[in-house]
Amino acid sequence: MTDGANERLAAAVQARRDMLVALSHRIHANPEPGFEEQDASAAIAEILRAGGFAVEHPAGSTPTAIRARITGGGGPGRTIAILAEYDALRGLGHGCGHNIIATAGVGAALALAALAPNMPGQLIFLGTPAEEDLAGKQVMLDDGLFAGVDAAMMIHPSNMTHAEIVLLASIDVEVVYTGAGAHAASDPWSGRNALDALLLLFQSVGLWRQQLKPDARVHGIVTDGGQAVNIIPARAAGHFRLRSTSQADHEAMQVRFRAMAEAAGAAARSETQLRFFARATAMRHNRVLGARFGAHLADASVAQGPVSERLGSSDIGNVSLAVPTIHPMLAITDDPVPLHSVAFRDLAATERADAVALIGATCLAQTAWDVLTDPALLEAARAEFEAATS
Repeated sequence: MTDGANERLAAAVQARRDMLVALSHRIHANPEPGFEEQDASAAIAEILRAGGFAVEHPAGSTPTAIRARITGGGGPGRTIAILAEYDALRGLGHGCGHNIIATAGVGAALALAALAPNMPGQLIFLGTPAEEDLAGKQVMLDDGLFAGVDAAMMIHPSNMTHAEIVLLASIDVEVVYTGAGAHAASDPWSGRNALDALLLLFQSVGLWRQQLKPDARVHGIVTDGGQAVNIIPARAAGHFRLRSTSQADHEAMQVRFRAMAEAAGAAARSETQLRFFARATAMRHNRVLGARFGAHLADASVAQGPVSERLGSSDIGNVSLAVPTIHPMLAITDDPVPLHSVAFRDLAATERADAVALIGATCLAQTAWDVLTDPALLEAARAEFEAATS
């Protein structure tokens, strides 16, 4: 750009460095699981109000969701959404670094607000709860909070840097078996062991894995295995997650899993109940927007590596099917430290993580400004999105 906006946006982020780092460390030190992010969402909402945004908190049907809006003084134009996450992993804290995501999103929003008098169109900040539950963004989509948005973007900390991300389609399944309780010593023959059904399902899943494609994942935990060792379990429950890069394969996996669960219940003479929830789709990365973000990374002297083959899932995939979307990954370590680990949690509050949050904020703001001020860029992103849709 020739109007100096890149430099002004970068300066606006740096001018707020102390406040942004304090926000990151506050969220990191007070981890809150999905749909319970009261402190994080309140802190973010307060900062955005002070920054000149019209803030809805709560937004829609979710108490910890945020929608903040600011309209530019540069005339009518498009609407760009900057997304943020701030939920923590249950029992682990910010092992996925969502404190960095929140900080980058807030920093980008405030930097753009500083240029609002000359900004065409509208900026929306969307605080999206419960990403770790693969739920919050779909709720916000259903609530209409993405209505009118022309493009969406956010960043995520990682152990590698790349503008493009590949995600697995994902769905959670709760399986509940109901049998009949009995004394485990005096008359076990009177019972129908619901835990047997759940164990059979785990064995079936283990055998199924040898026929699954390499990109497919099935994993689960026992959430109810009975009440006492001397009672035949009348109830047993498990929580499973099914994943695949292919939407068609993913749907076939759900059919197969249901058949296995029901077969296990029949074998153990237990009633079977299944509840499918938290549906996240594969990612439709917008290459036009991703290339522009990558150019700003290069300007910040941040090099990209290859797209990671370590695949996860996120409800940002659902957003990417609604509007052109990017979800770049930025490294906070040079080592292959796994996400969702204690080590990655500790890295998310280091000086490097703080610096990455500011870089992410700057590149998000610069990319959003490009989209707002260059109609041809958004037109190309929209054309790519519509071609993929059709």
